[in-house]
Amino acid sequence: MARQENQAGAEAMESLYPFLYSDTSDLPAVLDQVRASSVAKIEEIGELRRAVAARDGTRIADCARQAAARFAAGGRLFAFGNGGSATDAAQLATLFLHPGGDAHPLPAFGLGSDTAVVTALCNDIGVDGRNDIAVGLSTSGNSANLVRAFDEASRRGMLTIGLAGYDGGKMAELDSIDYLFIAPSTSIHRIQEAQTTVYQVLWELTLEALVPPGPSRR
Repeated sequence: MARQENQAGAEAMESLYPFLYSDTSDLPAVLDQVRASSVAKIEEIGELRRAVAARDGTRIADCARQAAARFAAGGRLFAFGNGGSATDAAQLATLFLHPGGDAHPLPAFGLGSDTAVVTALCNDIGVDGRNDIAVGLSTSGNSANLVRAFDEASRRGMLTIGLAGYDGGKMAELDSIDYLFIAPSTSIHRIQEAQTTVYQVLWELTLEALVPPGPSRR
């Protein structure tokens, strides 16, 4: 079984990076393949990001304003996902909580990595969720635990935000997600890269919406 799994992993890697498994000793040819592969991936993610921006740019801005209103009312952001998406959820939470520079930190937690803090909050403060924000990430959009989480978060009155790939999967069928942003690709790598861009822009626009307008100049 282990040998079969290793073989499957090697075949998957070879399909992604065939030039690493080539028998040729022609270094310039290998470098040309590496360059061509990199350029193709850059063009692919660029096209995907443009597609998401064209379709969802206005909705991302509206979502950011809604998120800013929740934060202004004392709300917290809870991000979650499975596997690699759990890592992205932790990064999303870190972006809001520890933005660096002069950016204002906001209360945000990754459910998969901040268990001590999250459970302490639930025990000491409560989980009524009226002003809180739930952000779930999935490449397939079919994660059963995320579907249940969105239903519960919506029931509690939270602002619900979903990030998915492919055609949105089961997440696209839910009425419990207020804002769903889909990266229409079948490549997990490109989906996750596009999702990173979406939550980066969402964070920037949320901070912008939280800054009160300065006095008018005459």
